[in-house]
Amino acid sequence: VTSAERLVKRVTSLTEDDSEHVRAALAMVATELAPILGKDDTITHLVPPILLLLRDAASEVRLNLISSLESLNKVIGVDLLSQSLLPAILDLAQDGKWRIRLAIIQQIPLLAKQLGQDFFTDRLSSICVNWLGDDIATIRDAATKNLKELTAVFGTEWACDHLLPFIDDIRHHSSYLRRLTAVQACARMAVEMDPAIARIEVLPLLLEMATDNVPNIRFNVAQSLGEIASICDVTTYEQQILPILSLLQEDLDRDVRFFADRASVILEEEFANKK
Repeated sequence: VTSAERLVKRVTSLTEDDSEHVRAALAMVATELAPILGKDDTITHLVPPILLLLRDAASEVRLNLISSLESLNKVIGVDLLSQSLLPAILDLAQDGKWRIRLAIIQQIPLLAKQLGQDFFTDRLSSICVNWLGDDIATIRDAATKNLKELTAVFGTEWACDHLLPFIDDIRHHSSYLRRLTAVQACARMAVEMDPAIARIEVLPLLLEMATDNVPNIRFNVAQSLGEIASICDVTTYEQQILPILSLLQEDLDRDVRFFADRASVILEEEFANKK
């Protein structure tokens, strides 16, 4: 029996430890054995206990394992684990503890790279959009940042095909909190997209939301227009953005006027040297 086999045998025994804290600690470090064992021994000896940890009853254990997959991915990839990863991710995505949901959201961009575009699109992209409707504001905010990261990973065309249709629907949701996430998602995704396509596909969605009946939505639109200056050219600024900003600067709500004025200053500075 090799020392590697003895070590993995010990790891396997710990997967059945009565203490959830022990199993959670094990899940954080078990995959780091992969570079030491090498590909063949990892597949033969380490993958079985890792699969056990992925099916652990405790969400913290499953989350810790998923958070530490990078070492394993470098040695064998995650193809062997993809079918086991999926149910673990799905369970964590709907976990009753919002901090668990937040933690798995933060792992999604790395998992997207590891799992590949086709698998991710088929199995996980809809979950990422569903997080935009979470009851917890922190989760909704993290969800919009996640869509930005996914746009960077998979590209503009993928985002247009698989994310924007859902966001377009959310713009018309009866809850202003849902509509707010649509504003934030558009602004964050736009800066990771091809500017020419973002001006055609994303900017109109933002501009249309400038007439929302809730001031919170309108001032977030104004704020977002200042944030997406990098995707705009002079013509877009003068013909599309400036008229909407001028309208918002005359809004009855003082917060809307404040953010519209601030966005106007940002954009004027941005385009002063481009004219």
